[in-house]
Amino acid sequence: MCAITLDCPDPLALAAFCQQATGLPVNPKSDADVAGLDGADSLFIGFQRVDDYRAPCWPDQTVPQQFHLDLAVENLDEAEARLLELGAGRPAHQPNEDRWRVLTDPAGHPFCLVVKG
Repeated sequence: MCAITLDCPDPLALAAFCQQATGLPVNPKSDADVAGLDGADSLFIGFQRVDDYRAPCWPDQTVPQQFHLDLAVENLDEAEARLLELGAGRPAHQPNEDRWRVLTDPAGHPFCLVVKG
């Protein structure tokens, strides 16, 4: 696998959020239509502009999430607070918040924070 690409309304904004969240470098070829991060082992995490983008609805599946990313963190509370400051959202439905937290990126994609180990 060489890339994972997410649809979104603003690729550069979503790349900036994810860069701050992960520390991965922004790909130098990023532009307003396709932006991305250079991940480990040459994995490209891309964000592509989609006209009339509709954010996933979670946990409701009116607009399905189709996939989500998990981010391993040392401390759930600290990581959640940092990501909320960066612009993440926190859905009310948290199925097991002692073990993981569900957040949404600025484009509405759900992702989980999980404790390392």
